[in-house]
Amino acid sequence: MATTSESQPAKTGSAGNDTQSQEGEIFDLLSNQRRRYAIHYCKREGEPVTLGDLAEHVAAWELEKNVEAITSAERKRVYTSLQQTHLPTLERSDMIEFDDRTIELTDEAAELDVYLDVVPADSVPWATYYLGLAAVGSVVMAGLWLEVVPTETVPELGWSTLVFALFTVSAIVHVVQNRRMRLGEMERPP
Repeated sequence: MATTSESQPAKTGSAGNDTQSQEGEIFDLLSNQRRRYAIHYCKREGEPVTLGDLAEHVAAWELEKNVEAITSAERKRVYTSLQQTHLPTLERSDMIEFDDRTIELTDEAAELDVYLDVVPADSVPWATYYLGLAAVGSVVMAGLWLEVVPTETVPELGWSTLVFALFTVSAIVHVVQNRRMRLGEMERPP
């Protein structure tokens, strides 16, 4: 029995390390812009794509051009990089199936959305926003408890409903924005 209990903590520890290792691998995959663009294009299309089409779109996004404006040399540079480096890396991680000409996302790729909470540069992170909203709600509730918030024009239930409505509207906006900012949801990658 002592042997069993001694081996269990090692098993739990290795499972924790496996999770950290897997997350590290996913962050490493997503750290490269070309791989993110490739995943975005495949998700957006929703079916197997050709390497040529993928290379054109990735080159266009990288160079901020229209697909029609991409030169043969620009396309070939991206094509070669995708074929030799990025697509084999994604395939080894079971994110895509790649047969030298077509690329298809696997079911594993759907799990990447958890790691892609994109916050636009001109935006406040949602965690900070909700912390501020909680502070406002706390001030209103403390004011009600201390009877310094006027309840003649707006009753206590009205104030509570207002705070609840602010959280509800914020949560709806948050969900809509997150869905819109996922890879594969927009024309250009976020």
